[in-house]
Amino acid sequence: MSMIQGATGAWEMVIGLEVHAQITSVSKLFSGASTEFGAEPNSQVSLVDAAMPGMLPVINEVCVYQAVRTGLGIKAEINLVSVFDRKNYFYPDLPAGYQISQFTRPIVGKGELEIDLADGSSRMIGITRLHLEQDAGKSLHDQDPKRSFIDLNRSGVALMEIVSEPDMRTSEEAAAYMRKLRAILRYLGTCDGNMDEGSMRCDANVSMRKPGEPMGTRCEIKNLNSLRFLQQAIEYEARRQVAILEDGGTIDQETRLFDSRKGETRTMRSKEEAHDYRYFPDPDLLPLELDPDWVAALKADLPELPDEKKARFVSEFGITVYDAGILVAEQDRADYFEAVAAGRDAKLAANWVISELFGRLNKAGLDIGDSPVSASALGELVDLIADNTISGRIAKEVFDEMVETGKGAAAIVEAKGLTQITDTGALEAVVDEIIAANPEQAEQFREGKQTVVGWFVGQAMKATQGKANPKAVNEILRKKLG
Repeated sequence: MSMIQGATGAWEMVIGLEVHAQITSVSKLFSGASTEFGAEPNSQVSLVDAAMPGMLPVINEVCVYQAVRTGLGIKAEINLVSVFDRKNYFYPDLPAGYQISQFTRPIVGKGELEIDLADGSSRMIGITRLHLEQDAGKSLHDQDPKRSFIDLNRSGVALMEIVSEPDMRTSEEAAAYMRKLRAILRYLGTCDGNMDEGSMRCDANVSMRKPGEPMGTRCEIKNLNSLRFLQQAIEYEARRQVAILEDGGTIDQETRLFDSRKGETRTMRSKEEAHDYRYFPDPDLLPLELDPDWVAALKADLPELPDEKKARFVSEFGITVYDAGILVAEQDRADYFEAVAAGRDAKLAANWVISELFGRLNKAGLDIGDSPVSASALGELVDLIADNTISGRIAKEVFDEMVETGKGAAAIVEAKGLTQITDTGALEAVVDEIIAANPEQAEQFREGKQTVVGWFVGQAMKATQGKANPKAVNEILRKKLG
């Protein structure tokens, strides 16, 4: 629902997101220190990261390469000249007293991203910019009752800040935007998208207005690290603002935090404006100038991204847009499906991958990389269904055993004698018996009651322990009862 109903009628949410994505690189943005996650505190800090006097930052080319590829992946303008600025503020985990960021001249300008919604519709969300900046360190307040500790391992790690236009109108759209952006970053290999490790975080800007009215005052909710928290924080914040506005109050522009235990947002600090940070170009870094031929070569070398892959799956395999959307949401899922579908009935393959395999993986909390059934093994099962060796019903039993034991489909079918009965002579004998035993139903069919066929097919399946070919049984029945 895009509107929130208040006492004075409907209110519209206006949402914009600022996503901080940690660039996949071995070392930091301006130093050679490692970016590996989970190291001992302060074990990955160079003299540059600790802001020792006289240290000079040196740009990491890999980070520039990753930022430009990301810009191309979100169909954005690449700025051939960009400038690094100092953003000045004082905080214990920012040893230099400033963060090197980009302000007036970012590396990537306007772009757009198509989001897919649960009802099958899609929307375009504008992207304002992508700029490069270094991360701050981390303050740890839970190590000691009287002191805070500082870990500078993250200090200087390269981030892409990707800022959307305020184009989203529901928390569902915000989550869809994050999912799509994360998929693109992962396809490109520019960020691993692991929100639980902090390598992708998001700030949500939320304001409320009456439909058709100008934008309201926004509040920014900082550091949301899961899609569930993002949606909860937006919903809570929207209702909080409506309650204040309907009570005749005004919204203070401020930065808020989301308390995931209580499911509510609370004030962190009043919102700074750009001038509060006293931005100026960093005197230690030259403007970044990109060669247009280099950018063109990166563009030509981009992998197939989710939207293009989705369109190809629909046209090449004839599957629905909805199914294609599910399959391309993660690159390894798409690769798995393609391996199963290669040279086979793609619709049948899609049905088995989405309904059966994903269903079981979700239940067990497993990723596709941990699937107990390989793509070639699932392909073998699909072949057995397609050539009528086994029925769809038997296939589900076989698949359960494949998941549990890791055995191949053909071996299970062989060992358990589950081959489908397609021999018409054998099936005719079964059908004759059922007709003879149920004269009433046979008469109903002759009187034109078509639904009785389903009942007869069910009886035949029962009599053969599910091994009869339902299509063949159907044909024999119509011939004999016709």
